[in-house]
Amino acid sequence: MIHLIHEKRKTESGGREMGLILLRPRHASGTPLPGILWIHGGGYTIGMAKMVYYSAARLIAKHYPAVVISPEYRLARVSPYPAALDDCYAALKYMAEHAEELGIDPSRIIVGGESAGGGLAAALCLYARDRGEVRVCFQFPLYPMLDCEDTPSSRDNHGKGWNTRKNHKGWQRYLGDLYGTGRVPKYASAARETDYTRLPPCYTFVADGEPFLDETLDYARHLREAGVEAEADVYHGNRHGFDLLRPWQKESKRARQKLLRVFEDKIVRGEAAGKNL
Repeated sequence: MIHLIHEKRKTESGGREMGLILLRPRHASGTPLPGILWIHGGGYTIGMAKMVYYSAARLIAKHYPAVVISPEYRLARVSPYPAALDDCYAALKYMAEHAEELGIDPSRIIVGGESAGGGLAAALCLYARDRGEVRVCFQFPLYPMLDCEDTPSSRDNHGKGWNTRKNHKGWQRYLGDLYGTGRVPKYASAARETDYTRLPPCYTFVADGEPFLDETLDYARHLREAGVEAEADVYHGNRHGFDLLRPWQKESKRARQKLLRVFEDKIVRGEAAGKNL
């Protein structure tokens, strides 16, 4: 296992200083490492950058040398869309612009997150693709909160941890005056996108009884239909964030072991970095 050290940094976003948590190996070889921008969940309304300490990103960095950055993005209960996206993009640019200083390989910048963090990760990939300033080589939007409209799995869901009522409230706070208007931009709800070309390859997983099942599978399908490599695994259960909340359970262990294998195959061995996105 790799021993990680942590630092606190700051960058400017939205006319204010935004905190960043940085995790990296204590003993670095000097060889540039993959850089992982990991975005915390919380339905766009709660959560904090410190959640990175029990996230999938920390798990990856404990097994494979990597630099992880977690931004303290603005929450929707105070600052609705596009504040969180703007903050996450500022963190992404910070990572790219300080790659040499941070020991990051700029050809191996990865974006990921859990739940709303996964939704922001997908939106950020769209935003970065369209702006053309930072190249993202891979995305890990885990059980992402992508669709502001009801899907078959989110419409009448009473799953544990997250359900239809909480989902509606989270989107209402995040979208503000845009909620329910039919004019929600793709950068706010990535499921509104219709062009999935030139996006980074993707790996994700989701539980079969939780609200985000359909939007997760639809996202991976749309990517594949656009010629982008994408894989989504489904595990049995109705607890949103099952791998974080119950890491000792069989399905959680399976999910995390697969995540590590994908990271090794696609990032450590350099397959993703070599793709022309």
